[in-house]
Amino acid sequence: MSALTVYPDNQPQSGALYTDYSDIAAELSRIGVQFERWTANRVLADDADQETVIEAYRDSVERLMLQYGFQSADVVSLQPDHPQKAAFREKFLAEHIHEDFEVRFFVDGKGLFYLHAGDKVYAILCEKGDLISVPANTTHWFDMGENPCFKCIRLFTTPEGWVATFTGSDIARSFPTFDQYVAALS
Repeated sequence: MSALTVYPDNQPQSGALYTDYSDIAAELSRIGVQFERWTANRVLADDADQETVIEAYRDSVERLMLQYGFQSADVVSLQPDHPQKAAFREKFLAEHIHEDFEVRFFVDGKGLFYLHAGDKVYAILCEKGDLISVPANTTHWFDMGENPCFKCIRLFTTPEGWVATFTGSDIARSFPTFDQYVAALS
């Protein structure tokens, strides 16, 4: 289940929860974040390669590429048995910004984005079928959990791909982890 919790940035224990897709999309649009649901044009095998995955979502990918001028798309996947999962998780947990959009479409699995906008923090649990497009220069972090399990299509306007500027803030440590957030929803 996709979910959004909107917290005051100084009260990580108290937030308003949204689980209806329309409510999530409406709340996120207020801060310029695009949230959509996509469907594949074919059944994908678990081991589908990058080309097959992108082709299964070709219409949606091309629409966004035209809309925002994205130059490239790739597929990233991380599983619980990855030997560097802890290092990857730690890197993305630090609050940062990008000069480019951060666009992720969840082909499979799930992940938790935190967006720090004004005096609020938006926690968005994305799952299979969800697209999130975080505008450039939006302060955020991402938690994939202790045992990450996701496959995402990423879209970029620059050939460098994922380039972050870290804020140095430790705000992320105050908010629930992926595992805590998912457990609280159960």
